[in-house]
Amino acid sequence: MAVLLIRKTASFTPTSGSSQRYHLFCCLLSYLVAHRNGQLKRGLCSVPLYSSLQIARDLFDIFSKPLNLRSDDELRSAGQRLTPEAVENVLKDLKGWRRAHEFFLWSSRQERYRHNCYTYNAMASILSRARRIGPLRSLAKEVVERRCPMTPGALGFLIRCLGDQGLIEEANYLVDNAEKMSCLPNSYTYNCLLESLARSGRVDMVESRLNDMLVMGMRIDKYTMTPVLKAYCNAGKFERALLMFDEILEKGWGDEYVFTILLVSFCKWGEVDKTCELLERMESMKMKLNERTFCILIHGFLTEGEVYKALALFGKMKESGFGGDLAIYSGLIGRLCEGGELGKALEFYLEMKGNRILPDVQLVSKMVSAFCGGGDFMTAQQLLEVDGEDMDSDSLVLLYNAVLEGLVNHGDVEGAHSLVRMMMGPHVPEREQNSSTEAVQTDSIVGAPFSLEKMVRPNADSLGIVVCGLCKVEKLDMALQLINDMSTGGYTGTLLMYNNLINELCNVSKLDESLELLGKMPDFGVEPTQFTHNSIFGCLCKREEAQAAADFLKVMRKYGHVPWIKHCTLLVQQLCKHGRVEEACKFLDDMVEVGFVPDMITYSAAIHGLCSIGNMDRALEIFRKVSIEWYLPDVVAHNIIINGFCNAGRLVEAQEILKEMLEKGLVPSVVTYNLMMNAWCKEDNIDAALLCFSDVVDDASRSPTVVTFTILINGLLSARRPDDALAYWMKMKEKGCTPNKISYSALIHGLCKCGIEDTALAYFNEMCEKEIEPDISVYIVLLNGLASNGNTVEALTVLNKMVQKFEFSSPVGKNYELLRDALQILYRDRHTSSDLARVIDEGRIPVFQSLDIIVGSVKDS
Repeated sequence: MAVLLIRKTASFTPTSGSSQRYHLFCCLLSYLVAHRNGQLKRGLCSVPLYSSLQIARDLFDIFSKPLNLRSDDELRSAGQRLTPEAVENVLKDLKGWRRAHEFFLWSSRQERYRHNCYTYNAMASILSRARRIGPLRSLAKEVVERRCPMTPGALGFLIRCLGDQGLIEEANYLVDNAEKMSCLPNSYTYNCLLESLARSGRVDMVESRLNDMLVMGMRIDKYTMTPVLKAYCNAGKFERALLMFDEILEKGWGDEYVFTILLVSFCKWGEVDKTCELLERMESMKMKLNERTFCILIHGFLTEGEVYKALALFGKMKESGFGGDLAIYSGLIGRLCEGGELGKALEFYLEMKGNRILPDVQLVSKMVSAFCGGGDFMTAQQLLEVDGEDMDSDSLVLLYNAVLEGLVNHGDVEGAHSLVRMMMGPHVPEREQNSSTEAVQTDSIVGAPFSLEKMVRPNADSLGIVVCGLCKVEKLDMALQLINDMSTGGYTGTLLMYNNLINELCNVSKLDESLELLGKMPDFGVEPTQFTHNSIFGCLCKREEAQAAADFLKVMRKYGHVPWIKHCTLLVQQLCKHGRVEEACKFLDDMVEVGFVPDMITYSAAIHGLCSIGNMDRALEIFRKVSIEWYLPDVVAHNIIINGFCNAGRLVEAQEILKEMLEKGLVPSVVTYNLMMNAWCKEDNIDAALLCFSDVVDDASRSPTVVTFTILINGLLSARRPDDALAYWMKMKEKGCTPNKISYSALIHGLCKCGIEDTALAYFNEMCEKEIEPDISVYIVLLNGLASNGNTVEALTVLNKMVQKFEFSSPVGKNYELLRDALQILYRDRHTSSDLARVIDEGRIPVFQSLDIIVGSVKDS
């Protein structure tokens, strides 16, 4: 210990002064070292002691020199006289970990010398401070392998060095092998280990070592339990941390440090209320936070958006005698500005300056932007004048960027545009600027005065803010003109600025302007990105300019940019929609030729277009080509080709595609089977449709939907099998498929076609009760069916419901004929003729303006 005290008052290295004074210092140091090691026999200047110190001095001189200036004879001589005390002192005084480690390794290789625990710890401390993980790990292993005797305290120190660098496994290894080092670890040793383990959050290891201490009967104190608390906090073990905290308090070991550990953890976890409760508890115990903890908690509250709690805590911080720093004030002011509390923000800003804490440019910019955004331009101007007065041009332009951003956020984009033009100086038309020797002012839309006390040249961000703002309000012509003037004045802009403007121009189909701006980007030193090119490519696709889009792909290929799938697919879909299917297919071929293989989604769009015009052979050709050369078509693509074959009446080929799906390992979807079932039903092959349905039901990976049941029920009714249809209707409900409007409509139509109008009427009423509104065609079919079978009274009831909801005004079509036939039957029936006459006379069926139309039709028949 005495040696350490001497080193605090006098350097080991002789730097100035007489050699005589240094010689006396060496003698005294030699005496103290000898006293520590029990070597002092007689007198102050015994020869062995002087030699030990002399070798330390000689070694320091040797290893302070560059490698090429070291004498082999000197090294050999010094190596023969090495002592651990000399090595320890030299290690502590050599500058730089590399030189110290070099000396340490050299010492290890000397005959008749062996490191002790103090030299190992000296080297470990140096390596830990220098964060040299590899050498530190090797040192820990060497200590055990060489069975270096260790005291419990020395072992604890070495464990701390390892723990500081996260070498947890090595720290555990030392404790487990303490016996090889003739060491019996004590509570201090284990406390050091627990402290190291706690930092890593390895709760399992901490609990295991704590249990070891209990088993061995070691003393458990606050220095043991505090690391355990830390471990739970670092690992996010909320409940366990609270239990440990309560246990520490019960034992009377609670202090500011223990409270701080839990407070900081609560704050990190976002538990603001718990943090406040713990603070109150701490205050009730007359404990105080330190300045660092106050700062951590305030920043934590701000992160969670709890501005007022942060302000309250800041008040307590000041009451405790701590003044906030720039970081604290910046955090509070920033949050107040974000919340629109500009008055409070200004109050703290002035308080900070009153405390002689100078704001940095970031804080001033934040304030200026906030006041501009809030419409308080006068305060913003004052901030510019006062705090910007002594700033250099680079800092000043940041403040004006804040003004520009604030104006844009406030909606005064044209004001920002005027200001940036003034900043651009002589390159702006004379009508928009005054003499450069005078203060230049601009009045924005809302009348905000801003003056340029000295010319501030805008940077790329300045122009980017304004151009992006103009894009937001769709003032694209102004943005283009500003960029043109930038080019004249030698200004550049940001990549975001060009991308935003090109994208907005493309959105309004200003393709020529977009291409012109794209061509200028290299002149501004900005290279287009994939977003830039895809904006223009997307515009070409929306305009359905297939050939131009294909040509532009060559440009994209040159830059290594990939076209977005959504644009390619949109172009193909639009071309197919407008009957330009072959053009769409050619575009796909052009993509491949350029080097871009279209996505399966895009190919599916083309295949769908070919199917829609009945060109199944070409569709199948593309389908096969894609399958062989690029992709395994997905279920959707297979469904498209199956649907195409079904619509073309080529069911055998559709069935073959379904079979291929199964062979490829693809699982057909319910939609796949719905397509096949619908096609079989249209072909009046209900048995094949039922077989498809069984395939759906038998596969546990999919379930029939209401569409599946509706297709089958409609097919059964078309095949005049109403009983089977009703049975599947019941099964549909059992499967949890709720009938919808289409289901009810198909059922009612089918039952009427089968001549079961009474049953159809029952389901019609059920449909209405469930508030599912039938279409007019359902009313007319049911009305006609009931009237045709003599149920005229019920038919009249349906008619009255229909005329309340619909105005039938078309004198053509199937529905007109059915309605006319039904009304004729109602007219002939004496029970309903008068009521029918009243309905027609009231004009509730516009297509039949008078009863004479019905009467004439009856006479004609």
